[in-house]
Amino acid sequence: MGGLGLFLLGMVVMTDGLKGLAGDMMQQTLARFTHNPTSGAITGAATTAVLQSSSATTVAAIGFVSASLLTFPQALGIVFGANIGTTITGWLVALIGFKFKLTTIVSPLVLVGVLIHLFGRGKTASFGLALAGFSMIFVAITLLQGVMLGLEGMVTPDDFPADTTIGRLKLVAIGIAVTLITQSSSAGVATALAAVHVGTISFPQAMAIVIGMDIATAIKAIVASAGRSVETRRTGLSHVIYNLYTGLVAFLLLTPYAMLMDFISPEIIKNNAEIALVGFHTSFNILCVLLILPFTDQFARLVMHMVPAREATLTSKLESSLLKEPAVALETVKKTLNEEIIVLMEYVRKLVSEKAAADPSFINMMQSELDITHDYVDKIHLTPTDGRNWQSLLSSIHTLDHLQRLHERCEEDIDRVEAALENVHLKVYCDRLVREIGKMLNDMNHGNWENAALQADRTAKDFTTDSNKLRELIMRDVAIGKMNVPDGTDSLEGVRWLRRVSQHISRILLHFSQLAIAGHTK
Repeated sequence: MGGLGLFLLGMVVMTDGLKGLAGDMMQQTLARFTHNPTSGAITGAATTAVLQSSSATTVAAIGFVSASLLTFPQALGIVFGANIGTTITGWLVALIGFKFKLTTIVSPLVLVGVLIHLFGRGKTASFGLALAGFSMIFVAITLLQGVMLGLEGMVTPDDFPADTTIGRLKLVAIGIAVTLITQSSSAGVATALAAVHVGTISFPQAMAIVIGMDIATAIKAIVASAGRSVETRRTGLSHVIYNLYTGLVAFLLLTPYAMLMDFISPEIIKNNAEIALVGFHTSFNILCVLLILPFTDQFARLVMHMVPAREATLTSKLESSLLKEPAVALETVKKTLNEEIIVLMEYVRKLVSEKAAADPSFINMMQSELDITHDYVDKIHLTPTDGRNWQSLLSSIHTLDHLQRLHERCEEDIDRVEAALENVHLKVYCDRLVREIGKMLNDMNHGNWENAALQADRTAKDFTTDSNKLRELIMRDVAIGKMNVPDGTDSLEGVRWLRRVSQHISRILLHFSQLAIAGHTK
């Protein structure tokens, strides 16, 4: 239990360090190089191998689908590849942990890594954490080996279910149970490797247990996705179906693989059972990916049919599970803000161009969506050392602040504004605002946020400069009796409204263009 616990702790610490060291880069790689299910499988395997966390890879895939950066079939390729990436830990254990006595070397490295983490900053601190975790894993392997050697002769393969179909199914169930308890298939595989290395369990028994551990990772996925967004539940279900499929294929390969190893060299299983076991784990995962990739679209349609889409809202992409990966969460916030800005600016344009009364249902809906976005962003906690993610968070907060203010302008008593829009002096500016918003929306729809921000800035400055002239013209009309005082007051309110609206739009697009630049994708 101590060895297993130390291994789990080492995995957690190392993964956290690797995420800090390469997490953003790996997430960029996922989005950049995933063009179809095949490239998704390759990048998913590579990312999981580097991060040593299939859950981090899967969460990133869900986030990219939510943000419309990837299609669901493309994201499925990432999920398939993640299963291959998880087998890297087994190779490290089998090739290094059991072949070399590293305890004397790696034990001091735990302290070195911790000191680097304590005194370092940014990437250096993350490297220290990864080094400490990596070292702990091999200390744990040595401890597990010692424990298994102590059990030699006391626990034998005869103490486990026999190598029959029923016995193998029982062993698969044992593998599932171990992974559900440890919440890590890598830890379970490491224990199985240590056991087969000293002969506590036989090679066929170890293969069956590893199959169970592979299947169990999908059970965690379905539990984690319960009650979540459509994309999350689809990903969780696809993970379950896919892992059950890989489990079935692997189960059918148990006897053929053992016969193949025996045919190549009977000494392999006798002297290198742990390497043969990791080879089995990797082989059936690669084979299953190759078999299913041609049918990814059909697989995706099946899952989408089983988990139909709900009515979409502006904030439906803001899934709480994505908060585990701030970069992915911020990318989803960016997509949500994009849609909220466009919808609210369309409403402003309609309000001005059609002289329409305010729509209470839209005002209430928009307030609810902005509140949900605020609550979500409030759960993303970063520091200035987080680089681009920190800048993205700041830009998101500023954008939201001015979106709320623009919403308030639309929410306030519009009666005076509507009357003011009939004023001959304001008519020219109302028409101009409608045209300018149209140009900004066109730029935004084509991703030209910087152009839209520059256009908004010019418009706001012009409106601010001309507002004093408009006020003078309106007051003159009141003074000469061309306009009565109430109408004059309404017209002055209209001037203020137009100026504030143009200023808020300018600030929104300025901060959002900075968010687009700070973000990781266009």
